[in-house]
Amino acid sequence: MRLANVDERLMVARTGGGFVDLATASAGRFGPDPQSVYERWEEFADWAGTAGEWTDAGYDPPVQSLGAPVPRPRQVFAAALNYREHAAEGGFDAPTVPQIFTKYPSCLTGPVTEVALATDKVDWEAELVIVIGRRAYMVPRDAAWSHVAGVMAGQDLSARDVQRTGPTPQFSLAKSFPGFGPTGPWVVSADEFGEEPAEIECLLNGELVQHASSAEMIFSVADLIEHISRITPMLPGDLLFTGTPAGVGARRDPPRFLREDDRLLTRIARIGELTQVFRAA
Repeated sequence: MRLANVDERLMVARTGGGFVDLATASAGRFGPDPQSVYERWEEFADWAGTAGEWTDAGYDPPVQSLGAPVPRPRQVFAAALNYREHAAEGGFDAPTVPQIFTKYPSCLTGPVTEVALATDKVDWEAELVIVIGRRAYMVPRDAAWSHVAGVMAGQDLSARDVQRTGPTPQFSLAKSFPGFGPTGPWVVSADEFGEEPAEIECLLNGELVQHASSAEMIFSVADLIEHISRITPMLPGDLLFTGTPAGVGARRDPPRFLREDDRLLTRIARIGELTQVFRAA
């Protein structure tokens, strides 16, 4: 099952292709707000599994009409240094416990966007993003996936100069400028996506700059949910950016940062792709 935000209305993919408006297809049982379905995820998933084929024709939305599939999460968690080669390229040892920071929800956007270059040190970070579908608190690792509604592709865009301002890193602020959280192109439900590893790719102006499998994570999705939920509840509709592979611009020799008119493509197998074009602020 795939859920998209089309012009701020929740659409669900038909088996035969295209999307249908959920509020219409469910005769009003579920509303049009793309965020609200996660508060009723189990009820929605049960209904969707027994609703049969949608009766109305599928609609193929233009990519420009796709918004952030989960537009207003209460919390956005993110994992740092969660791939060994990425840790190594920064001169760090692989962490022995998950390194977690937050992004502010106001940075989230849809899959096809223009992004203003807030500084001259903006970097890319392709990531698998998890959507929480059931409140998770003190969740053991083997039960973690039962709390997941679905997955998306994401970019954790980062202003490295802001990140490194002062004596300690400024992760959250550096990664939360407007447009610094592209997500999508839709939510792929956990049952459709499965728990098999997925290939992650990032291309800058057609050049492959990141390529890895999610199997290379130091801490799996289940590990991260277990760790975070021991400390704070993860709420329905919350997001978890699971970390980026090696190949970011700041760790190249010489460093390489995003420039005006650059085109960044992020692709994750079994999900889809994002495209960002960068403009001067």
